[in-house]
Amino acid sequence: MARHVKKGDTVVVIAGDDKGKTGTIMKVDVSGGKVLVQGINRVYRHLKPSRQHPQGGRIQKEMPIAISNVLPADPKTNQPTRVGFRIGSDGSKVRFAKKSGEVLGTVKKPA
Repeated sequence: MARHVKKGDTVVVIAGDDKGKTGTIMKVDVSGGKVLVQGINRVYRHLKPSRQHPQGGRIQKEMPIAISNVLPADPKTNQPTRVGFRIGSDGSKVRFAKKSGEVLGTVKKPA
């Protein structure tokens, strides 16, 4: 099933503590319905000293957020926009921004 976002998209968070912030998608977990967005939903991880981290301490890292809490940013206005799907003249399936009509990317190559 085609999703409204994919890896590499610039998205705007529409709900939660980071509402209004933008970031780039690093990973999409389709089965869990989560996305990992760069710089969004950062938490502290407390680590004991180990070989990889000899000092231990606190490390900041991103945690996944629900895919329903992000919308792609419109390429023209950088505002959140809904996504539509349409079939191109060559038979390829493409995603487009509902606000401006700009193409966001190809979902399926022509057959």
